[in-house]
Amino acid sequence: MNDAPPRLYAHPFSSYCQKVLVALYEHGTPFEYRHLEHDGNGAELAALWPMKRFPVLVDHGRTVLEASCIIEYLHLHHPGPTPLIPADADAALDVRMLDRFFDQYIATPQQKFVFDALRPAEDRDPYGVREAAAMLDTAYAWLEAHMEGRTWAVGEAFSLADCGAAPFLFYADWTHPIDARFARVRAYRSRLLARPSFRRAVEEARPYRHYFPLGAPDRD
Repeated sequence: MNDAPPRLYAHPFSSYCQKVLVALYEHGTPFEYRHLEHDGNGAELAALWPMKRFPVLVDHGRTVLEASCIIEYLHLHHPGPTPLIPADADAALDVRMLDRFFDQYIATPQQKFVFDALRPAEDRDPYGVREAAAMLDTAYAWLEAHMEGRTWAVGEAFSLADCGAAPFLFYADWTHPIDARFARVRAYRSRLLARPSFRRAVEEARPYRHYFPLGAPDRD
């Protein structure tokens, strides 16, 4: 029987990789880290997934793509002491809904700023960046109301939704700062930063902050 741990192809500075790393660190799940700064791992990733997007998990010959699906896979096949997806179907639906919120309305507009900054100056899209800023402000406002009376995204239990919220809000505040009027969102981000699983991911990514094209702030 093959008892080898799952292999994760990832880079520590990637927000979507951090999302999976938080889940792994929450449960202390053994895994083989195929760090994409290291020779050969990029070629292996490309052979597994021609899109060359990461993270990618390989376990017992199965290749699992996309951060949320990887966490779902870990939940099924490498469960930890506290489930990141609730057993109750309605509660699980709420977790998945908030997971999509953080992916679509925090991570996606935040990345618009980053990708635009990486373009040649003549190919930049200032209108699209303004649209992304407006979406982030709308998302912050919605989340401010949503977080009333909550510790984590879906109540008192840390979940899949928080695994994504942690890196996405972390980088979003660097990119388009969370205004002081969104006090609950700022407090939630601070709680996420204090969570040992995410703190570990942040520290592992610290040597790569020079990659941030907008200039990483001297904080966090």
